[in-house]
Amino acid sequence: MVQYNFKKMTVVPGGKDFIDIILSRTQRQTPTVVHEGSAIDRVRKFYTRKVKYTQTNFHEKLYTIIDEFPRLEDIHPFYGDLLHVLYNKDHYKLALGQINTARNLTSKIAKDYVKLLKYGDSLYRCKSLKVAALGRMCTVIKRTGPSLAYLEQIRQHMARLPSIDPNTRTILICGYPNVGKSSFINKITRADVDVQPYAFTTKSLFVGHTDYKFLRYQVIDTPGILDRPFEDRNIIEMCSITALAHLRAAVLFFLDISGSCGYTIAQQAALFHSIKSLVMNKPLIIVCNKTDLQPLEGISEEDMKLVTEMKAEAMKTLIGQGGEATNDDGVLLTMSTLTEEGVISVKNAACERLLNQRVELKMKSKKINDCLNRFHVAMPKPRDQKERPPCIPQAVLEAKAKQAAEKEMRTTEKDLENENGGAGVYSASLKKNYILANDEWKEDIMPEILDGHNVFDFVDPDILDRLEELKREEGIRQAELDDDVEMGGMELIPEEQETLAEIRKKKSLLIQQHRIKKSTAESRPTVPRKFDKDREFTTKRMGRQLSELGIDPSMAINRARSRSLSRRGRKRERSVDKGDSEGGGVMDMDVDTLNKKLRLMSRPRSRSRSRPPTDVVPGDGFKDSDQKSKALDKARKSVKNRNKNARRGEADRVIPNLKPKHLFSGKRSNGKTQRR
Repeated sequence: MVQYNFKKMTVVPGGKDFIDIILSRTQRQTPTVVHEGSAIDRVRKFYTRKVKYTQTNFHEKLYTIIDEFPRLEDIHPFYGDLLHVLYNKDHYKLALGQINTARNLTSKIAKDYVKLLKYGDSLYRCKSLKVAALGRMCTVIKRTGPSLAYLEQIRQHMARLPSIDPNTRTILICGYPNVGKSSFINKITRADVDVQPYAFTTKSLFVGHTDYKFLRYQVIDTPGILDRPFEDRNIIEMCSITALAHLRAAVLFFLDISGSCGYTIAQQAALFHSIKSLVMNKPLIIVCNKTDLQPLEGISEEDMKLVTEMKAEAMKTLIGQGGEATNDDGVLLTMSTLTEEGVISVKNAACERLLNQRVELKMKSKKINDCLNRFHVAMPKPRDQKERPPCIPQAVLEAKAKQAAEKEMRTTEKDLENENGGAGVYSASLKKNYILANDEWKEDIMPEILDGHNVFDFVDPDILDRLEELKREEGIRQAELDDDVEMGGMELIPEEQETLAEIRKKKSLLIQQHRIKKSTAESRPTVPRKFDKDREFTTKRMGRQLSELGIDPSMAINRARSRSLSRRGRKRERSVDKGDSEGGGVMDMDVDTLNKKLRLMSRPRSRSRSRPPTDVVPGDGFKDSDQKSKALDKARKSVKNRNKNARRGEADRVIPNLKPKHLFSGKRSNGKTQRR
């Protein structure tokens, strides 16, 4: 279990945000109105409460910041030195000290002004003291703004640190840059460390986890280290040095024997000797990587001598009886992360070495005596010379024999696959379950051509009937295709075919445009029709489109113009009486007299065509006009309440205003809020 979790630390606000948070909380959580005619004692309590509440909030917020940031003396030395490497512990302590000083100053300011408020003799003086107290507290917090910003940067960086448990089983990978450390951790764990063909790809510590003998091991990938003085190493290299110095882990020193990393074996050996003091009390394994490019036996004698010296130094870390090295197994290993040859053996050797060392250390500790006292191994003593071999009941033997017989009787396809070479070699036969008159015929190969004839033509006895069915089906399909070309049983002339092709082409274009508009409906703005030139309906556009289709547009244009005139309110002309129009006497009369007479005699056309709403029309479903009038009355009464509430229909659940002002404005007073 991880002991340190820096991801749960709360955010540190900046100086201005800090002040806004506290003052807005004071405004919301304390009374805001005091009347000028109130007693002076009440006025003093009013402003004293504001000062105390502000100081309490400042104190709690600052104390939370100080308490959540780790103390370097209380945490593990690995994290203490890592924080020192990354942020400089002097600056870190100084920033926390300034926050603690600000907390004490706010408490002192509040204490002083509470004393002064006890002697306030007017509303104005008490208010002035309150303003001065809050102003001085805000000034103190504003001065600590740089420290708050620095601590927020540290918090963000610490939240990105890997969760490393310094006390658990750990495998540490170190070496020069670009020797294959990140590739190795990607192979044995589920970590996804970036691997690139240049140096210092890994710039911080990365953690992965692997299992060995039902135990969980954490594997740490460290940045590359260069062979140079301690003072000249940068922050990236110091992260690796800190991990080597403080973590109880099995150390894998990676050695690139091919030289493709850009550093010779001599340079890598010099780095090993410079850091060996950090790993002398830990299991140390030298891993020769990239053997696919250069095998270990193919290096020069000088390089082999350097590798032998490194192996001798690593042998000193073996813990045996009496503190001497017992054997050299698992000290110098070879592998290739590209071909994965030897990767698992290196992991197993490191885990085994680490496990043995931890067991040895626990056996040498004082706590082991308390554990050993609880164990007792009982060894029976022989009471006579008679031999007593182990006795297994007969029922148990019979049950085991029965289980073995059942396994032998039933052979599955999986068993056959394992017996005949496994997956990819064994192919299951699909013919062995055929039901034939003779089982020997199952594996026979059926010929395709026999006596010059195709065998499959004679397999189905109903093949001729099925051929006739196919011909009939093909004829039906051909007839359907011909119907598309014919209209009314008559063959289309070439001009009509061209018109039909134009109509089909136009139809396909309209379908495509509709699909495009449907796909872009969410992002397309709504444009009124009178401003949308593409959708503007005019007689010119209609005539042009109908002409393109080969249709005379004159009748449609005249009808559209007559409807547009009627919609504008053009007065309808009076119809002339048939009897008068046929005779010639009307021609002798004055035209004005004729029009006046016609107006007096004629009835409005709309009036002549109207029908009472209670008249029964065939298809309405009513027996008579009385039944229809009752139904209309019930319909009007049913929508009466809905119309009163301005509902659009029965499913209208719209609430015009979610937060009425008379319920949600103003200061909430003390007491119950049932009214709201």
